[in-house]
Amino acid sequence: MTQRLAGRTALVTGSSRGIGRAIARRLAAEGATVVVTARSRSPIPSVRDGRTHLLSGSLAETVAAIEADGGRAIALPADLEDERKRAGLVDEVVGTVGGIDILVNNAGFADYSSIEAMNTATFDRTVEHYLKVPFLLCQATIPRMRKQGRGWIVNIGSSTGLSPIRPFREYNKTSGDVIYAAVKAAQHRFTEGLAAELLDDNIAVNSVGPSTAIMTPGAAALLPEGYETEPVEYLAQTVLEMATEPAAERTGLVAFSLHYPYATDTPVMSLDGRDELPRREPPAWSNPHIKPKGL
Repeated sequence: MTQRLAGRTALVTGSSRGIGRAIARRLAAEGATVVVTARSRSPIPSVRDGRTHLLSGSLAETVAAIEADGGRAIALPADLEDERKRAGLVDEVVGTVGGIDILVNNAGFADYSSIEAMNTATFDRTVEHYLKVPFLLCQATIPRMRKQGRGWIVNIGSSTGLSPIRPFREYNKTSGDVIYAAVKAAQHRFTEGLAAELLDDNIAVNSVGPSTAIMTPGAAALLPEGYETEPVEYLAQTVLEMATEPAAERTGLVAFSLHYPYATDTPVMSLDGRDELPRREPPAWSNPHIKPKGL
């Protein structure tokens, strides 16, 4: 382990399971003190399509995994749909660990539906999770990072936010991901624009999304049977790469988890930082609009 993030602090939202937990483990393995946050310390039901679903995973389990790796993590539960909780989250992080060097906007939910069938509550919630919440957390974090003269913001994007492959695939016709994808496209543009605004403050802003898809507890119900997925370690490594270099050297990228390490010859390590994984080429069927080294 190289301890590239020794002395730095990070906040990773939506880190009770899946992608968020993997990112938190990878950052902690490189020496960061990681604050993990989700709605509750223990699993609570999520609402999707008007029905409740209890997904596995908890903040306590994430902290335990990081500590087992030899890292340091602190759990601060916060429901990001609650205006009061999210308004005070960054102050609570700074008060607990003394600062914030890295912000990873990962939290979200996906409730797919065709445009015709989608209700406005789902539309509003999708926009809130993937655009408004990152906007507000960035607003709260930027003054802290500017004062210390450096910072890194990573937004978790999606290849669905790129133009779909033509001719349209069956997935595009039937998945119901249009609003989710549209908001992810807006998040990509938000990343690029914020990167320009903060370049001179030495605050790097980048986006990282899966090149294909990652099988998480939340994604399992959305992915069609037989859909090829990828290991989460490649995304976690790519996030780490976006949270290390100064803004003058790496900012404003919309990068993808298999493409970026492969194109840049970046070694991909296990989440605990101990083992190097095989070099993995992006599949030929992945979205051709992905730029291997980032947009």
